[in-house]
Amino acid sequence: MTSTDRAPAPRWFLQTLVYAGLTSAIVSSLGMLLVPSVAGEFGITVSAAQWMLTVNLLVGAVATPIMGRLADGPHTRRLLLASLAVIFTGSVIATVATDFTIFLIGRALQGLLYGTVPVTIALARRHLSYSESQPAISTLSVTVSVGMGLGYPLTGLLAAGFGHRSAFAFAALFVATAAAGVWRFVPAGPDPLAPRTPLDLPGAVLLGVGLATLLLWISEAQGWGWTSPRALGTLAVAVTALTAWGVHSVRTRHPLINLRVVRRPEVLLANATAIGLGTALYIGLSIASLVAQAPTDTGFGLAVPLMWAGFMMAPLSVGSFLANRAVRALSRRVDMAVFLPVGAAVMTVASLLLWWAHGDFLTLAVGMFLFGAGIGSGYAAMPALIARSVAVDQLGSAVSFNQVLRTVGGAVGAALSAAVLAAHPSESTYSTDEGITMAFGVGVLCCAAVMVALTGHAVTRRRRGGASPGARR
Repeated sequence: MTSTDRAPAPRWFLQTLVYAGLTSAIVSSLGMLLVPSVAGEFGITVSAAQWMLTVNLLVGAVATPIMGRLADGPHTRRLLLASLAVIFTGSVIATVATDFTIFLIGRALQGLLYGTVPVTIALARRHLSYSESQPAISTLSVTVSVGMGLGYPLTGLLAAGFGHRSAFAFAALFVATAAAGVWRFVPAGPDPLAPRTPLDLPGAVLLGVGLATLLLWISEAQGWGWTSPRALGTLAVAVTALTAWGVHSVRTRHPLINLRVVRRPEVLLANATAIGLGTALYIGLSIASLVAQAPTDTGFGLAVPLMWAGFMMAPLSVGSFLANRAVRALSRRVDMAVFLPVGAAVMTVASLLLWWAHGDFLTLAVGMFLFGAGIGSGYAAMPALIARSVAVDQLGSAVSFNQVLRTVGGAVGAALSAAVLAAHPSESTYSTDEGITMAFGVGVLCCAAVMVALTGHAVTRRRRGGASPGARR
């Protein structure tokens, strides 16, 4: 059989996938904006409350490659429904949590949200024609950044009017409606054309242990002491597990992630970009949300009420949406790889702006818009570059690995932010202006490094003969 033997996608299929992808955005928006509120309710510092971001990203980094590999199999719809059920459970737990530990369990279960986007992309590639799937994949890839700009204002309104628990309750309701849409409009039953390969359980365990210990080391090493036995032991476990995973993946017949595919130039380019921009994005968003809500006596805060703080992030959605539309319009005439350095350059400008003048409403709004435009350009190009370089039966795995690296970058950004803030304590639960400025400065360095590397790659590639063969039609 060929791909034409699959049943055509029903009406509302793509809209349902986009709606399901929006669950990632809605649940993501529950993190950064609510850190001060959660810290106040459970009587902990803001830097400690940052763990509600880190644990969410950590679980996402571990779960996403497993979900991506399963997405290449015959039961992709069932996988999406199961993951939405787990996210729903986590949202309910976070809503009713009586202490911070239980709350973190709920946030950990919500971490599966990062794996839903690769699953929706795999479904789109499977049930749509090539010409239909390319713009669909670009749209799905930026669903999170577009939706976060919409989710933040909604989260702020709910939390300000009814308490932050109401925002988690709304997320549970939203996830439930997304699951109902998937049940109704995504084709049911196993895909007869999908490969039936066994799950690489040893690879999943090694990668999970490696990523979890690496992110734990990034988050806690400063508190433990960089040269303490605990920090060095955690790092050693991470390096050993990830090295063993790499060796195992090359030697096994059906690896969790096909490293031979990942090392292809366009896929490698997209993956390297994912780490750097993911780190910079989470630093910018998490610190900007603190600046917006911090009281003015901190020396940097804007004292924006929670109800309105979410609207400070709305320009992110506008910038991401406009950039995605521009990429889709220009991709017929311009190679997709061009949009990676462009996105990195725009994010570098945004980071510089926030680092230089973050104590101003207009600067914060312009910075969020530019962040959205940069992420919209880069994230729209990444999966399209991967999709044209790998076979259909490897797409879920390849895109999920890209999502893993975005998540790892986000976890690194959240951990670095928490570490910088913790290193600059103040008499209040917030950090000092020096800590805030330094955190933004780390974001500048991340964006600038990615921009220089991508620009250098683009210049070298042009000198060697222009676009890669995979870009020619």
